[in-house]
Amino acid sequence: MIEKMPYLAVPLINEVFHTSYPEDVKITQLRNEHQQKDGEIITDSCLLIGKKMYHIECQSTDDTTMAIRMIEYDFAIAVENAEKQGRRYRIEFPRSCVLFLRSSGNTPDYLEADVIFPDGKTHVYSIPAIKMADYTKDHIFEKNLLMLLPFYIMRYEKKKHDMRKNLELLQILLDEYDEIRINLEKELTETGKAELYTNLTKLIVKIADHIFEKEEAIRKGIGDVMGGKVLELESERLKAEGEARLGDLINRLIQDQRMEEIQMASTDPEKREQLYKEYGI
Repeated sequence: MIEKMPYLAVPLINEVFHTSYPEDVKITQLRNEHQQKDGEIITDSCLLIGKKMYHIECQSTDDTTMAIRMIEYDFAIAVENAEKQGRRYRIEFPRSCVLFLRSSGNTPDYLEADVIFPDGKTHVYSIPAIKMADYTKDHIFEKNLLMLLPFYIMRYEKKKHDMRKNLELLQILLDEYDEIRINLEKELTETGKAELYTNLTKLIVKIADHIFEKEEAIRKGIGDVMGGKVLELESERLKAEGEARLGDLINRLIQDQRMEEIQMASTDPEKREQLYKEYGI
């Protein structure tokens, strides 16, 4: 997500590192593949803002080896971006954090390790641990942490069996996602960011489908709440790009609940022409 929409990381960087970058600050994406002698190290994201490097790693479980892994990642980033000053090098570690999608009571607020240098001096390597469970939907919107929204569904992960038996619990989930959709639509479409709204909403549905892959009622419910609006916005985007005819066709298919034919209409010219004739467009 950060690779495709790096600007979404700016509010999170401001939140974690107490910076105040504007949303439109210039961001340079650094390589996330760092070659070492024993193989390649792939990090989640590494961004450059001004002269500062930021490394955000997303972790799905509370891995107790994460501090060691982060030192390895950060050292690879620092060496690759080392600056030579005469015969001497300056190696600066990035400002890093780990976003834990799942956490427990034992997950620390900081990942730390004692690093002992050849001269015997010890430096404490310490980076913030951000826990998805600490952020309610209200906090997410208040702080503009929209990159966290697709992972919000994970707070319901342990309740999926209860929701299967209790329709009231399921409705609470769906009502909350309806609020998320409304707030997200207001946040982005009114500021001319309909494409970002569409991309985020698609990602929300995709991750919900993965988390609840065996719970059809939950997947369908979230898809109905979030997905229909995505398709409507896609048709509006097509109109704005001059594809008014196709946009009108998609709107007609949505109205007639012919969802399975929308993808065919978008990718198959013969099917599209057939539908144009059917609807008289």
